[in-house]
Amino acid sequence: MGIFGRIFGRADGVGAHAKGLDALYAACVARARQPHWYLAGEVPDTLDGRFDAIAAVLSTVLMRLEDDPAGARPAALLTERFVDDMDPQLREIGIGDITVGKHIGRMMAALGGRLGAYREGVAAGDLKPALIRNLYRGAPPSPAALDHVAGALDALRSALATTPLPVLLKGNLP
Repeated sequence: MGIFGRIFGRADGVGAHAKGLDALYAACVARARQPHWYLAGEVPDTLDGRFDAIAAVLSTVLMRLEDDPAGARPAALLTERFVDDMDPQLREIGIGDITVGKHIGRMMAALGGRLGAYREGVAAGDLKPALIRNLYRGAPPSPAALDHVAGALDALRSALATTPLPVLLKGNLP
């Protein structure tokens, strides 16, 4: 959200409601920053690699929210919370005010593309091609690393499926 949005708030109130999902968003980021992704999973420990890990975990949580009719609005708000977090992150690394919007747009497109790819991978029963394309940006890791990441995301997805929505919305990732 831009400076005017922060000062005046959004007309539709989404920004204020998205703050209610701070705990869930923080839990997603914390999960994506766990060392096993970068060590056993060989996700590059770079700015792009960290973004991709967050996108993978966030996509898994968003898919869970989408599976519940009551999760549609929280899914939209969680995505809004992602945008609210990316704006200051970009500014912190030196992206200027004039181009922040373009970068946010690219990040949203990247998240949307990854979410679609992970949905397709889950539906096909094989997440690995989507991981190679999106998490590893086309440079396949070792088979053991790919197995590790696919297994960890599948385990998260399975555990999320049995987590009640109110528990999840409080930021309690299984």
